Amino acid sequence: MKKSLLATLLAVSLSALAPLSARSILDIKQSITDDNIIVPESFETQTRQLEENFYIKNYVVPGIDVGATADVSPADYEERLKVLPTEIEMPYNSIVGSFINMYLNKKRTLVADMLALHSYYGPIFVEELVKEGMPTELQYLPVIESAINPNAISRAGAAGLWQFMPATAKGLGMEVNSLIDERRDPRLSSRNAARYLKQLHEIYNDWSLAIAAYNCGPGNVNKALRRAGEGKKDFWQIYEYLPAETRGYVPVFIAANYVMNYFNKHGISPTIIKRHLTTDTVVVDKYVHFNQIAAVLNIPVEEIRMLNPQYLKDIIPGDYRPYTLTLPTQQCLSYVMSEKRIVDYEADRYARRSHVEPGAQPTQTELLGDNGAANLASMSQQSVNAEANNELAQTQVTERMTVKTHIVGRGESIRDIARQYGVSATDIKRWNQLRRGKVKEGDELKIEVFERVSPENVKVVAASQLAQVSPQELRDAAVKDDSSAKETAPATAATSSKGASQKPKASTKSTPAQTKTAQAKTQKAAAPAKAASTTYTVRKGDTLGKIAAKYGTTVAALQSANGMGKSTNLQIGKTLKIPAKSAAPAKKSTSAKKRRK
Repeated sequence: MKKSLLATLLAVSLSALAPLSARSILDIKQSITDDNIIVPESFETQTRQLEENFYIKNYVVPGIDVGATADVSPADYEERLKVLPTEIEMPYNSIVGSFINMYLNKKRTLVADMLALHSYYGPIFVEELVKEGMPTELQYLPVIESAINPNAISRAGAAGLWQFMPATAKGLGMEVNSLIDERRDPRLSSRNAARYLKQLHEIYNDWSLAIAAYNCGPGNVNKALRRAGEGKKDFWQIYEYLPAETRGYVPVFIAANYVMNYFNKHGISPTIIKRHLTTDTVVVDKYVHFNQIAAVLNIPVEEIRMLNPQYLKDIIPGDYRPYTLTLPTQQCLSYVMSEKRIVDYEADRYARRSHVEPGAQPTQTELLGDNGAANLASMSQQSVNAEANNELAQTQVTERMTVKTHIVGRGESIRDIARQYGVSATDIKRWNQLRRGKVKEGDELKIEVFERVSPENVKVVAASQLAQVSPQELRDAAVKDDSSAKETAPATAATSSKGASQKPKASTKSTPAQTKTAQAKTQKAAAPAKAASTTYTVRKGDTLGKIAAKYGTTVAALQSANGMGKSTNLQIGKTLKIPAKSAAPAKKSTSAKKRRK
């Protein structure tokens, strides 16, 4: 009797518990609620910042917001998510619904900006995901990670479209240093994100857990699985054991897929592309600054930055190792053909010193490369102006355009000639009005090339003094300096005897009055620099001989200017007057007369 009673009670208990134990995972996914979800940082993105993006300003017309449509029911959300052609399941629940409503109400402008940016970055995401055999719906992870902003940086230090932490990025082989942050490289970061997500999916064999691990790391997901108990392998089953931010990560991913696919059903018009941007890459193995590229190729530097956000300081350190540079397709060939001009453009401005002795003025050999002389000339002139702290201004350009005549040799093509002079074949055709791209042996071609002016011929004066010199006087002075430089053409491009005999005639026909006027103007332009004088503070190790050599004067002139008599003793910290350079020759002339007597 007792056994019969116990069996009956056990059967009743099991029947009562049956509905709880038989509760399906679908019920959990659709009925779960959470009032403590944490909104991703991408929701805090300032739309004003995104709208300053060069691509949005120049290549697209952002969608027009015609206003929210009639309220959509949770059943509508659920039905639309269900029919999305995705490999990753997109269940609906109140948490997903709350994120959808946040996107479509408070963040409508953000959605419009992300749609505009996605028109450029989206194809990159899809291409890299397809290469790895990954679901293409993962292209919307950057929506919740960075609001599709390659320059986004989180409070924790994650950066780029896919928000990699530095340690994770380096573990995946990405470079992160003062000049390069490959987490911001759209293509490289997308490639590594696809590979990383693939590794996570191989661990869990479940996309919702892989996405959660992308957010909080595999360690936190493994901890939640252990706490949830054996047999629970689904994100929604371990939901309450996950970190607070990760609990909202999969729901907001589902919401992002909804708004990026159904935005037009909520009054947001699609983005219109007014100009297609097609890009390609070139390999750069030289130290180059964006300003050099922009100046020579006539590209806005903002566009170069937009296409290459991984270069933090607008510098490509190609002398360290080769890097890729993304440019509009039509500009890639121009870069290859003009690379020498780009590297040489204002090279002294971007040069770096490779050796410096403490407390000593760098010599020409201590400065980097071929630009040392130009840097040294500018530096010495800065010393001249140091007393008044004047800003420097050059009175002569450091690069001039020269027209050369090239005589076509046997077997030469326009492309060969362009490569020889570092210009493009298109320019050669334009300069010589060649409709067809063919030339024959003996043809004379005009080639416009830029040549660097010798650093010794570069004049530098204080900017305050430059205002006293007219632009015409500066041009006249530059012409006079240029006339002293003899132009030598390559062996394959020797100028004809007729052309060579014409230029000297043009210069010898000037009248005496014109010559006198030109000399007066040149003297007037040079007058401010002639009167320049300065002081020098004695440092440890200085001698009168060293100081005299540095400023192009003599020991006797220094002694006379500072009332030292014949003394050569120097006191560290003492200020010496440096006489004008004209004083040195005058002293030599006087001593020469005494010797002749």
